[in-house]
Amino acid sequence: MIAELSAAGIEAALVTSPGSIFYLTGFHSDPHERFMGLLINPKESTYTLFVPALDQESASEAAMVSKLVAISDTDNAYELLGKEADISAAAIGIEKRHLNVATYEQLAGVFPKAAFRDVEPLLMRLRLRKSAEEIELVRAAVVIAEKVLQEAAAKAAVGVSELELNAEIEYRLRVLGGDKPAFETSVLGGARSALPHGRSGEYRLKENDFLLIDMGVYKGGYCSDITRTFVIGEGTAEQARIYDAVLAANRQGIAAAEAGRTLAAVDRAAREAITSRGYGEYFTHRVGHGFGIDIHELPSVHGSNESLIETGLLFTVEPGVYVPGVGGVRIEDDIYIVDDGKPQVLTSFPKELQHL
Repeated sequence: MIAELSAAGIEAALVTSPGSIFYLTGFHSDPHERFMGLLINPKESTYTLFVPALDQESASEAAMVSKLVAISDTDNAYELLGKEADISAAAIGIEKRHLNVATYEQLAGVFPKAAFRDVEPLLMRLRLRKSAEEIELVRAAVVIAEKVLQEAAAKAAVGVSELELNAEIEYRLRVLGGDKPAFETSVLGGARSALPHGRSGEYRLKENDFLLIDMGVYKGGYCSDITRTFVIGEGTAEQARIYDAVLAANRQGIAAAEAGRTLAAVDRAAREAITSRGYGEYFTHRVGHGFGIDIHELPSVHGSNESLIETGLLFTVEPGVYVPGVGGVRIEDDIYIVDDGKPQVLTSFPKELQHL
């Protein structure tokens, strides 16, 4: 990070996103409304971490930094920042998407001579290719998620509500060693499964319902992300056709995910499988996204992203078909591009349609 900042002519950088602070220091916390930031001085090769005082002990144990500054609830965080930083710096790096207007104005007061430059693209490039150590943490999160998903499928039955299954999933993932859900678990039944980002509710499963479960586990600082769709009972011929279209799309998308090809090719391959089966208008989102420390990272796998796939990339392939009034199917796997350029599927939960 120091070398990249120096090469870009940035005299200091303030990193404020919890994910990037964790990546650079090993310390993770959600400061909520309080200030947390990592001040990087390329010239002196120093990292100064500012944390709320209530995180001081945890940060002192986990953070690999040059200096730790604790901020009490009565302190002015920006005054403390000004004491540690070179306020005459002309070029300050910030993560623009992670700052609100109020914080930006406070920083402008601390660094009155500075031009602020966005270093988020630099950070995302550093985080883009995952190391072997990072992938092992992701694998651990995948193992827990798949155990929980299997248990949830075993409990799904006519009369069980979405919220009941959701609660069981989030309880069991902690019992099995997960730190927390990677995101808000989504359990959707019947026609509600056609809501791509629907929230679990009081709906109770009925015979011939689709059941879509989208879940992930956060373990050791890294996420997993998996979706599977089931049918309660025998199901219908239309449900089978929808499921077969999505399964073909999932497989074709994964097959296209090779180093040297474009990310757009992955989306196009998956989308063609669905469109050719007559469901193209019901596939309403990109085919995948990167993940790791955060549940949504680069790369964004969509039809306009002509960036080349390279080794070390980690992303989902998750095509879906969502037919209003009928239901939806999504099948999501976690893909890692290994050293020979081929896609390695980290998720192993069965993809053939299961009747519960």
